[in-house]
Order: sequence, then C-alpha cells, then structure tokens
Amino acid sequence: MPATTSRSRLAAGLLAGGLGLLAGCTFGSENVQCSPSSCTVTLEGTDAQVEVFGTTLTFSGTQDGKASLGVAGANVSCAEGESVAAGPLNLECTTVTEDSVELTATLA
Repeated sequence: MPATTSRSRLAAGLLAGGLGLLAGCTFGSENVQCSPSSCTVTLEGTDAQVEVFGTTLTFSGTQDGKASLGVAGANVSCAEGESVAAGPLNLECTTVTEDSVELTATLA
C-alpha cells in the first residue's frame, strides 16, 4: 500500500476521532468544553442556554446561593458543590455566582 494512502487513512481516522469528542455538546456563546463522557459548561446571564448531550440547559439566575436551571422542561436548583439529577443528566454545580453558573454535566 502506498504511503500516501496510509497517511490519508490515518488523517481521516484522527479527524473522525476528534469530532467524536465533540458530539455530546453544541456550542454557542457560552463556554463549553467536552470529553466523551462529560461537558463542563459556564452559563452567564439570565436565560443563557446550551445543548448538552441532546438536552437543553437554561440558566434562570441565582437565589439564596443556588443556581436555577431548566433541564429538558424540568426546573432544578443547585448550590456550589452540590449535584442534582435532572432528566437524562447528572449536574454538578462547581461555581455559582450572582449572574453565572459553572457545572459539569454527565449522562445519568
């Protein structure tokens, strides 16, 4: 087999593998970083939203140190360091501020 064909196949395989890492999340203005099994998301501002693992997450703000989140039509809240199950996702709120939340989402 010619070396060019081997390199082409290797490049195609690497590209496909790299795209597979991003398959769980879609990107918008929010900060999203994904691995094959989880996504770390920062949602800033009221009504910020992102799609993670085919599920829409929305941030409605904070109250009493808890972030208010919408997940697949359900409303949940979590404080910094707290984990909650919501729809098909498990969410761990790592940082909660007055106008943002950073969380890690994994499939339940």
